[in-house]
Amino acid sequence: MGNESEVFHFILIGFPGLPEKFYGAVASVIICVYSLSLCANITVIMIILLKVHLHQPMYIIILNLAVSDLTFDTATMPNIIVRYFSGDGTLSFTACCFQMGIIHSLNCVDSLTIMLMAFDRYVAICKPLRYHAIITNKVTMALCCLVWLAGSSVGLFVMSWVLPLPFCGPNRIRLFYCSMSLVAVLSCTDTSIIRRNGFYAGIIMHVGPLTFILISYIVIIASICLTSRSENWKKLYNTCIAHWFVITLFYLPRVIDYGIQAQILSNTDVFVLLNCLYTYVPHFSSPIIFCLRTQEIRRTLRKILSERLG
Repeated sequence: MGNESEVFHFILIGFPGLPEKFYGAVASVIICVYSLSLCANITVIMIILLKVHLHQPMYIIILNLAVSDLTFDTATMPNIIVRYFSGDGTLSFTACCFQMGIIHSLNCVDSLTIMLMAFDRYVAICKPLRYHAIITNKVTMALCCLVWLAGSSVGLFVMSWVLPLPFCGPNRIRLFYCSMSLVAVLSCTDTSIIRRNGFYAGIIMHVGPLTFILISYIVIIASICLTSRSENWKKLYNTCIAHWFVITLFYLPRVIDYGIQAQILSNTDVFVLLNCLYTYVPHFSSPIIFCLRTQEIRRTLRKILSERLG
C-alpha cells in the first residue's frame, strides 16, 4: 500500500439499513443459498467428470461454467455468513485485493463461457455435418483455457490498478465483497480514470460476448425458419432452451442494473439486494437448469439415483 496509506483493512457493510435482529435470518438464507450452489455445481461437475459419455464439447463448457460459479461463491459467500453471524465484516487490504481479482476474473470467465455455449449451438445447428470436425474436445478445452487466461488477465489488471492506490480515510464498502469501483472510490487520490477504465473493461467483457450471442441465435433461428420443418423447431427448442435460460439469468439483470443504476445508487440496500440477486441466483440455478433441461445429464443423473436407491 505504500508508506502514505493508513488503511489496512476494509469493512463490508452489506445492508446498512438492516436491523440487527434480522442478521441471523439473513445469514441462514445465505447458508441455504451457498449450500444449494455447492450441491448443484458439484453434482454437475462430478457427473461430467466421472461419466465418459459426457466427455463432449457441450458438457466440457458446462463443466467450465460450474467450476467458475462454484469458485466465485466460495470466494465471497463465507464473508457474508461471517458478517451476519458474528458481526465481523472486516477484510484485510491484501485479502480484499485478492478477492477483487478473483471476482472480476470469474465474471469475465462466465461471460465468455456463455459465449462459447452459443458458438457450440451455432455450429451444431447451422453446420451439423461439420460439427465434429470443427468442435472437438481438444478445441473446446483450448478455448476454455483461453477463457480462463482472458479472465485471469482482467483480474490481474484490476489488481494492478488498485494496489498502488493510497487509502487514508473511509474504508467501508457498501457491498458483500470487494468490487473495484467501490474500493477505488475510497482512495485518497483521484481515481476517475481507473474507474472509467474499469467500466469500459466491463462493457467490453459483457457487451462483446452478448452481441456475439444475440447474433448467433438470430442466425440459428433464421436457419431453422428457412427449413420450415417442425422437427427442426423441436430440435432447436431441446438443444437451446437451457442455454437461453442461463443467458437470460446472467445478462438481463445486468442490463437492468446498468439501466437504472443512477436511480437506485443512493439507496444502498436496494443496490446490494439487486447485486446479490443477479450475482448469486444464476450460480445455483444454472446447474439445476442443465440437469432438468439437458437430456443426457438428466438421464445420467436419474440412472445414478436409481442405482443408489435401488
